[in-house]
Amino acid sequence: MIPRPTLKTERLVLRPFTLDDAKQVQKLAGDRQIASTTLNIPHPYEDGMAEEWIGNHEEGYQSGKGVTFAITLKENGELVGAISIMSIVENHQGELGYWVGVPYWNKGYCTEAAREVLRYGFMEKGLNRIHACHLSRNPASGRVMEKLGMSHEGTRKQHVRKWEVFEDMELRGILRSEWMK
Repeated sequence: MIPRPTLKTERLVLRPFTLDDAKQVQKLAGDRQIASTTLNIPHPYEDGMAEEWIGNHEEGYQSGKGVTFAITLKENGELVGAISIMSIVENHQGELGYWVGVPYWNKGYCTEAAREVLRYGFMEKGLNRIHACHLSRNPASGRVMEKLGMSHEGTRKQHVRKWEVFEDMELRGILRSEWMK
């Protein structure tokens, strides 16, 4: 079994989730504002959901299909969100996804974490392309992707259904060659 990595930035430690994080995951991800702007976070976020989600991370990593990191503050270890590369196709591509708890918005944590995860994806996982998507009505997520150098690749009109409403999806991506510039 290959140990899951821990990454560090100036202000953050990106580490594997543990079951000890479940209560804080439920609190942060359970906020309606988080669930509203993400595809896969339910609301309400019920007891046991965080533990189940965390419990799936090891299998995803060992299979080579994905890696998920807890975004924590270096100074005190406080959990602020999650970031991952999923749907990995070895030596080809993966999809970046993230969420940050509402109390930690507008502090640059997501961009800082995502820069390091792009480095990890390109340099350590050998990916050639990393892509991401966000709901059109969530421009803050799009701004994070812009800061990472991800190009807008298109809009999928009414591509997803969130809470019985059809939503437009913005697609972005970056190649390793573009990232290295």
